[in-house]
Amino acid sequence: MSWNEPGGQKPRDPWGGGGGGGGNQGPPDLDEVLRNLKKRVNSLFGGSGGGPGGGSGGGGGAAAAAPVIAVILVLIMLVYAFTAFYQVDSAERAVVLRFGKFDRIEGPGLNWHFPPVEEYHKVNVTRVSSHRVSEEMLSKDTNIVSVDLEVQYRVLDPTAYLLRVEDSAEVLRNASESALRHVVGGSFIDEVLSERREEIRTLAGQRLQDYLDRYNTGLMVTAVALDRTEAPAEVRDAFQDVSRAREDEDRFQMQAEAYANRIIPEARGRAERLREEARAYRDQVTERATGEGRRFEQLANQYARAPEVTRQRLYLETMQEVMSRSSKVLVDIAEGSNLLYLPLDKMMERHRADTDEEDKRDRDREKDQGNARSDRSSAERSGSLYGQRIRELRQ
Repeated sequence: MSWNEPGGQKPRDPWGGGGGGGGNQGPPDLDEVLRNLKKRVNSLFGGSGGGPGGGSGGGGGAAAAAPVIAVILVLIMLVYAFTAFYQVDSAERAVVLRFGKFDRIEGPGLNWHFPPVEEYHKVNVTRVSSHRVSEEMLSKDTNIVSVDLEVQYRVLDPTAYLLRVEDSAEVLRNASESALRHVVGGSFIDEVLSERREEIRTLAGQRLQDYLDRYNTGLMVTAVALDRTEAPAEVRDAFQDVSRAREDEDRFQMQAEAYANRIIPEARGRAERLREEARAYRDQVTERATGEGRRFEQLANQYARAPEVTRQRLYLETMQEVMSRSSKVLVDIAEGSNLLYLPLDKMMERHRADTDEEDKRDRDREKDQGNARSDRSSAERSGSLYGQRIRELRQ
């Protein structure tokens, strides 16, 4: 029979109420529930359960509660150990604080601390973050220029990053704008737009790192990129025209330098060739004059020994030189009134055909002996032929 069925003898309800008849059917009293709970806790920890049998009941309760207490303590230690150990990745460093003050830095791996006395904060020291600055700034010549600068950075000192500055990222943003404004403000707009872009990027990165070190942020700048430098939209077309004109100037200068590099060596080569030809001509004229001088001295000695013969030979050589330029000769004979026609061209051709081999050998020999001796040999040979022909005609 259920405890709340009507009629019959009812057992005691779960809240400790007695029960027969339809007397007390409401919920138990809260004070009574608290007293029952307190008794049970006291019985677990060896307290008196009240009444005459409280002593023996307390001793039995303490013996039964010992394993439970041990289990609870083990669970508490496991939970503490679980919360005390922590894992640090290879890209991270853990900054451990003891009573809120810096104590040490732990490296990658499984580490341990004493909570709640100690606490740790993990910082990624290999991740590269970036920040972009896009501002319109005033140049040295009071012109407005739009500049886009991208800064890449990472954490170098985790202790300074966490403890020295409240917000290192905010300090980085402010320092980036300050460094860029300082460098752009010290440069002319033409330098910012084209001429000194690389130098401005380098100077901005160096000044930004100096600011970060001065503020002890624990950050290191890894790269700085100057993405865009433009004039304001209202005057952008004019600046682009100037930039194109400057590019054309540079291109023309490069073309002129290339032409100069090509033409100057050629001119130097031609000049050197002309100098060599001049020196060769000087040596040739000098040698020829020296040879002619020696020939004249020899001729003068011969003339002193035999004037008539030498005079006749000179006459014949001169006539040969003059008449060799004409293919037809008219000879006036003293005993008659007729003119004698001499076809020298035909005569010379026939004679040349007979003496080609000899002339060839003579030319080779004369080339070795020099121009002076060659001229004299040719004159003597032609003069003897002409004299022989004259004697034949006179006969």
